[in-house]
Amino acid sequence: MSSTVAICQFRPTASRPDNRARIAEFTADAAARGARLVVFPEYSSYFVDPMDASLAENAETLDGQFVQALQDAASAHDVTIIAGLVETAGERVRNTLAAVDATGLRAVYRKQHLYDAFGQTESDWIEAGALDEPQTVDIDGLRVAMMTCYDLRFPEVARTLVDAGADVIVVPAEWVRGPLKEHHWTTLLAARAIENTVYVVAADHPTPIGVGHSQIIDPQGVVIAGVGTGEDIAVAELSADAVARVREVNPVLRLRRYAVAPR
Repeated sequence: MSSTVAICQFRPTASRPDNRARIAEFTADAAARGARLVVFPEYSSYFVDPMDASLAENAETLDGQFVQALQDAASAHDVTIIAGLVETAGERVRNTLAAVDATGLRAVYRKQHLYDAFGQTESDWIEAGALDEPQTVDIDGLRVAMMTCYDLRFPEVARTLVDAGADVIVVPAEWVRGPLKEHHWTTLLAARAIENTVYVVAADHPTPIGVGHSQIIDPQGVVIAGVGTGEDIAVAELSADAVARVREVNPVLRLRRYAVAPR
């Protein structure tokens, strides 16, 4: 009841073919280190800074080239891949996460809270995801759920994922640099792990646009693997037994007196 996960901190660009090629390379490296789940950042299919109309021009459907490339890499290395893509959606686009294995698309998450903060307005280009029931994927006895970047600042999102049975919350991000932003990133990742007694697996963009510091955090909030500010991979083993042990000692989910309701 354990599985090895890899976080791949890489720098997506405006070249969709290059991004697909880099993901294939990172996946091969992660699989060679024993990974069964390989996690990439938000906007892995296409990224420009600042955002502009090219997002819509380079958006893809869930049966497009990017997801097919994820499936090809997953099939070649017998892994599950989670990565962010710019998904086609009318006038704007969706900021979407896809979980893909050799059989195809396993789960989807569309970013619910858009980054209209710290001087940014993601909603100019992105359509917020619907408040649907969480989709999860089971890997080696661990249930994995997803959220994206700015969602990390809203603890209710993580609670809904735990209510769906999550043992692991995956957080692809493009956590934009700024004053105290590294502190916010690492603090919130640990908080979501501790308060929900889950593993948190977070993959960010490297500097200079992101803060880097992609991390794998255990259910007690301890960083068990991580990288610095450049492109890199970190690998750690996750255990369903460890989640169960922490929840026995620290039964916060059982003792809580409030539920989460969308608005």
